[in-house]
Amino acid sequence: MRIVNRLSLIMLTVACVVGSVSAMAENAQTWINDGEAALAAAKKLHPELGRAKNVILFVGDGMGISTITASRIFEGQSKGLDGERNQLAFERLPYLALSKTYSANQQTSDSAPTMTAIVTGVKTNDGGLSVNQAVVRSEPSHAVIQANKLTTILEQAEMSGRATGIISTARVTHATPAATYAHTSNRDWEADSNLPAGADVKDIAAQLIDSFGPKQIGDGLEVLMGGGRSNLLPKAQSDPEYPNIKGKRNDGRDLIQEFQTKFNAHYVWNKAQFDAFNPASGQRLLGLFEPSHMQYDHDRLTDTAGEPSLAEMTDKAIEVLKRNKKGYFLMVEAGRIDHASHANNAFRTLSETVALSDAVKLAMSKVDMRDTLIIVTADHSHTLTIGGYAKRGNPILGKVIFPGAAVPEKALDGNPYTTISFANGTGYAAGGDAHSASASRAGRVADMSTVDTEDPDFHQEVMVPLAAETHAGEDVAIFAGGPNAHLFHGIQEQSYIYYVMEDAMGLATRR
Repeated sequence: MRIVNRLSLIMLTVACVVGSVSAMAENAQTWINDGEAALAAAKKLHPELGRAKNVILFVGDGMGISTITASRIFEGQSKGLDGERNQLAFERLPYLALSKTYSANQQTSDSAPTMTAIVTGVKTNDGGLSVNQAVVRSEPSHAVIQANKLTTILEQAEMSGRATGIISTARVTHATPAATYAHTSNRDWEADSNLPAGADVKDIAAQLIDSFGPKQIGDGLEVLMGGGRSNLLPKAQSDPEYPNIKGKRNDGRDLIQEFQTKFNAHYVWNKAQFDAFNPASGQRLLGLFEPSHMQYDHDRLTDTAGEPSLAEMTDKAIEVLKRNKKGYFLMVEAGRIDHASHANNAFRTLSETVALSDAVKLAMSKVDMRDTLIIVTADHSHTLTIGGYAKRGNPILGKVIFPGAAVPEKALDGNPYTTISFANGTGYAAGGDAHSASASRAGRVADMSTVDTEDPDFHQEVMVPLAAETHAGEDVAIFAGGPNAHLFHGIQEQSYIYYVMEDAMGLATRR
């Protein structure tokens, strides 16, 4: 196993020392020791100035800073450790900055323009995937799309002869992964059955096959894993795991078979097949584990066919991609952080973020960060908030208990309240799907005195009742290590991330 650079080892040592001290054992000397150790590590900080042979871009979809904080505490408490002093794996990366996530026409953005900014260096409009802001949403003309398409960092990696890979716990045709390879005016055009009458543009799934190969771009993806089988299968074909679910393609194309044939790829759709695949076989890997999005990490073990974790997929992807001596570009999305927040389900929001941390930890243990740039960021945030003056060590998903108190604090309505809430959404549900909960959505409606708010199926309360929780517009974090990582500093436009990757890989062709 290769190690990370010297600074990362020092920071890891500091983190271990910090994490080993419990709140009960803290005193003034604790903070003095922490500060001096952190200062000593910072003084040893030096940039990695060489080229990046490889880039791994991790995207926590919807992973705002409050989500990171809550997930840090959640992970620590889940392990019986001091949650507040815990660190997620990517928090140990030495460089960071803030990313401004507004799009060309949105103050609070969706995933299509935000991911477009990250992978092309150009901000665009809501719903657009790797096209510039001259394209209006749902523009049906192929000619207009082609005239305004933007080259992505994945496409540049392909053209440089590098291997490329995409992993997502969402559908592989969903906005974040799709922005790396597709060019369209509407992120919802995932299959040809989604296209409006008269449109002559290619659907997103078809672009996975048709955009790569002779007379196109590079030689195609070496790794593609995630959910979304239905968008690649014809309507007459049943799903292998759920026979009552059919494909969504009107054109009769079986894109799964086409991917295997065109790119010499091995196809897996369950955990046993995934485990059996040998990266040394020389074949590429196509793994599609659900008709739509993959299971939440918390629910994976109850899936009938089984699904790999995000860390397991990352592990196998690196093994496949590293066969290319020129290097690789890999995008890994924890897509379901976003979905759990849209449902006001903080437990799954946090557990999905921990799963992303596990994948980053795995990647950091496998690569040489002298030639591999690792970036961990988010496309946007969510309205998850942490508040209420809870005492140190109080369960992050629990009810607020003040320092020195033994029972939950009461709000002005006489009822307890939780540390985590959301600014908007469908609101309180004691279990099951928040969308089907019978509680009123307006204001605080439930006495949670006897409700287990730490239950995985608990849905937090909200301030503004909506059909679903929305994204939020504040800046998100960028964590980085490896070549060019030191260029992440201060507050940057989200599109800046692209230029750091492009420069690190020596792909700058525009200037």
